[in-house]
Amino acid sequence: MKKKYIIKKKSEIDSLFKSKNKRGNSYFVIFKNNEVNNVNFRFAMSIGKKYGNAVARNKIKRQVRSIIRENQNLIDPKNEFVIVIKPQANQLQYQDINKQLVDLLIKTKIMETKNEKN
Repeated sequence: MKKKYIIKKKSEIDSLFKSKNKRGNSYFVIFKNNEVNNVNFRFAMSIGKKYGNAVARNKIKRQVRSIIRENQNLIDPKNEFVIVIKPQANQLQYQDINKQLVDLLIKTKIMETKNEKN
């Protein structure tokens, strides 16, 4: 992902956590702020050490970035969000991760369904 899509500053991530605007399922939690007037959406990821070793954590982060990249034209540009990956997600295959994450992004109104975009 390009830098324009990434949130790096700890203060910005903390403000998203404090916004209390969150939604989740048993594998992911999304904290969002849609009051921002950006040209592009921005996101960050958070994953704890309970998930697994560094190789496993990096693998799921690559997979989540890939899912975001595949669907970036459906994501509303006025959003900033943090994806928190829960330890239970290490049992999922890529297709399941994709389905769970896309469903959650649609529920939080960060992403439009493919039918709405056309």
